[in-house]
Amino acid sequence: MTTPAEIQFKDVNLDQLATARGVIAIFVGEDGKLDAGARKVNTLTRKAIARFVDGEKFEKMAQGDVAVLAYPVGLAAETVLVAKLPRRPSEAQARKAGAQLAKLMGDADITVVAGSIARADEIALGLALRDYRFDSHKTGDKPARGAVTFMVAKPEAVAKSAAPMAAISEGVFFTRDLTNEPANILTTDDFAARLAAMHELGLEVEILEEDDLERLGMGSLLCVGQGSDSPSKVVVMSWNGGGDEAPFALVGKGVVFDTGGISIKPAAGMEDMTMDMGGAGVVAGVMRTLALRKAKANVVGLVGLVENMPSGNAVRPGDVVKSMKGDTIEVINTDAEGRLVLADVMWYAQERFRPVGMINLATLTGAILVALGHENAGVFSNSDDLSDAFIKAAGAEGEGAWRMPMGKAYDDMLKSRIADMKNIGGRMAGSITAAQFLQRFVKEDVPWCHIDIAGVASVKSETALAPAGATGWGVMALNRLIADKYEN
Repeated sequence: MTTPAEIQFKDVNLDQLATARGVIAIFVGEDGKLDAGARKVNTLTRKAIARFVDGEKFEKMAQGDVAVLAYPVGLAAETVLVAKLPRRPSEAQARKAGAQLAKLMGDADITVVAGSIARADEIALGLALRDYRFDSHKTGDKPARGAVTFMVAKPEAVAKSAAPMAAISEGVFFTRDLTNEPANILTTDDFAARLAAMHELGLEVEILEEDDLERLGMGSLLCVGQGSDSPSKVVVMSWNGGGDEAPFALVGKGVVFDTGGISIKPAAGMEDMTMDMGGAGVVAGVMRTLALRKAKANVVGLVGLVENMPSGNAVRPGDVVKSMKGDTIEVINTDAEGRLVLADVMWYAQERFRPVGMINLATLTGAILVALGHENAGVFSNSDDLSDAFIKAAGAEGEGAWRMPMGKAYDDMLKSRIADMKNIGGRMAGSITAAQFLQRFVKEDVPWCHIDIAGVASVKSETALAPAGATGWGVMALNRLIADKYEN
């Protein structure tokens, strides 16, 4: 697993700056006033910092932006990074600055002279999240990662507040690794094994194999994977950090590769379908975060792991399958497979755990990209309270989420002539009819959100806190939701 940078918090020692190697980072407010650390670097560099701050480039920088001063005179360091940041930045500004520091520091050691600036822990989180690279399949020598040191006024206090954020970073990295991993590596067996290994963190992990799923009547999930040599599985992860109350449930779609099955996808871009297990990846990352920070809540995470392949044994368009709930489903399009997986896992989660609420996540529809692009996930819900709480948590973490409509007219589009329902409703409102399908597997008294993350789970260009590829979107939002709403 890719591990976040280990960040050390130490007392401010300005005398060490002259001989510090690699990169030195300082912070200057919009008013251009230099704090003690910036003044020391300014003196050592013969007032290079003051000249830069007085210039047009600094004036045009936005809050959180970082500029590079290369090969400064008077320092052993090769680079000084100047971040424009107020003394009391917002979370978003602090994380932005940290992320830009990570992007510019490369593999060098970095000394971040934060002094008494507020939210140094958030700056560290931004740095850790952006300092990610997925290079496990590249050969040859890889450069050693540089050491990261924060000089702060109260190192013990900052380290304490940063500890749960380190757990978030590790959860996000776990999600990114899973989502980036190619399908010949991340098989259903391998995925389940990685999740099972988290029992070392205190999670209870149970793997349901195909025989178990058949006994439970999960015909909807099993039909998706029946054309693949990889066995279908459901993995149940339980974190029992609260009292005796019922848990909150997270359910993730884990299609490790999606060819579309018999309704096969076009060849162009199919390689991206390694990310179709992104929902399960988010659930796994959240569960890892909760365990690492010892969350005082009861949460259960369930993921359905399958591979959707065409073969002589694959489910066909026109087949009718029976769900664990007992409803029959006419499979019109085998590429609308994620909802078939989720239907059975969601029903199982409710039957077994009687959760106080449930959120499912899935890279479910291309239609959500048409509606919301890569800026927001689509949120569908039967509960104003739960959806509002989630969207608030996502907004606080800078993860875009937008509530989408639902209604009977969309539900009517799923009527089947020969079964209880069809698995698609046609071209119009595709993300909404997918949500309407899933709602049929939600019990009336269970607050529920379906989150379609097809546009945000993996992107072609870098985001504020991640390089191109898997983003880990949702780990921070769900962790905050649980902390705010369900933690004792």
